[in-house]
Amino acid sequence: QVQLVESGGGLVQPGGSLRLSCKASGSIFSINAMGWYRQAPGKQRELVALITNGGNTNYVDSVKGRFTISRDNAKSTDLQMNSLRPEDTAVYYCHAAARSLGSSYNYWGQGTQVTVSS
Repeated sequence: QVQLVESGGGLVQPGGSLRLSCKASGSIFSINAMGWYRQAPGKQRELVALITNGGNTNYVDSVKGRFTISRDNAKSTDLQMNSLRPEDTAVYYCHAAARSLGSSYNYWGQGTQVTVSS
C-alpha cells in the first residue's frame, strides 16, 4: 500500500514562510510527477505546483514567484512557500501520479493545514 505523508504545515504570519515536505512510502511504483494541491473550506481543490521526473515545473499563477517546488528523489517533494498571504490558507495535499502495468494511479496524502493569519 502506497502512502504519501506530508509535514511542515502550521500557522504563520502574512509575509512569512513555510516549507512543506512529502514522502512516498510502501510498495515501489513508478512516479511520473508529484505535486501539491490545496483546498480551502467551500472552495474547489486546486493544483498549486507540480514537478515531473524530468524536472519540469508548473505553478498556479497566484503563487508564481513565491512558491518553489523541488524533489530530493523520485518519491519525495518539497514546497517552499515564501511571502505567504492569508488567501494561501488551506489544507495542502501532496499528490503523486504513477503508472503501473499500463494503468495510471493517483495517490494523495492526508493533508496538512496551512494557516496564514496575523
